[in-house]
Order: sequence, then structure tokens, then C-alpha cells
Amino acid sequence: MSILNRGIWMHQEFTIQGQMPTSNEIIAASKSHYMAYANMKKDYTALAMISSQNLKKITNKIDLQITWYRKDRRSDPDNIAGGVKFILDGLVKGGKLKNDGWRQINSIAHKYAVDKDNPRVEVMIKEV
Repeated sequence: MSILNRGIWMHQEFTIQGQMPTSNEIIAASKSHYMAYANMKKDYTALAMISSQNLKKITNKIDLQITWYRKDRRSDPDNIAGGVKFILDGLVKGGKLKNDGWRQINSIAHKYAVDKDNPRVEVMIKEV
């Protein structure tokens, strides 16, 4: 995690180790069993919450830049970004963000890369 103060905005970062589920995996879980999606959401929200525990509380509207490092290119970028739901819910559940609505989120930008040895999700938050 890093925190940088530059005048009117604050920049914070955190990393979630491993891969988040894709949109297709989320949809498949929701169709397979009535508790499969609930368990997936609980687990990945907790992972995001734990990964962001060293952040300072966010008080302003934010821009997010999320870099998704995958093991390979087998998933389309729009499918990979489905995990953003768990990231935002983890920030809210962990008390770092008041809510994940229009008043708190200004923008979300996604970048994609491959790192077969260290798949992860890097999240950069800029308060605006």
C-alpha cells in the first residue's frame, strides 16, 4: 500500500493476490446452486476487505484504476472486470468507503496484463 498527498487529492493503492472470478464464473455460480453465488460473494468480498485493511478511510469521491493481472489471456477483458463488484463491496464492508454509489464513485478504469507467476489485482484509488 502507498499513500501520496498531492494538494487536493490523495492516492492510495492495494493489491489482491490471485485472480478474482470472471463474469462467466459469477453467472455460472448463481445458476448452479442457490448458495453458490452467496458464498462466492462472501469469500471474495472478504478477500478484498482484508487486502485493503491498511488503507486510510476515504472521505471524498474517488477515481479507481484497476489492473487485472491474469495467468493467461483465456478470458476477455470485459469478463475479467466482473470482480469489481467484490472490490467495492470489500471497501464498504471494511469501512474504507461509505458506500459504492454515485456520490462516492467518480470513475472506474481497467487495465489488463498477464503475469503467469503472480496473478493479482492492483487497485489505485485517487480522491478527487
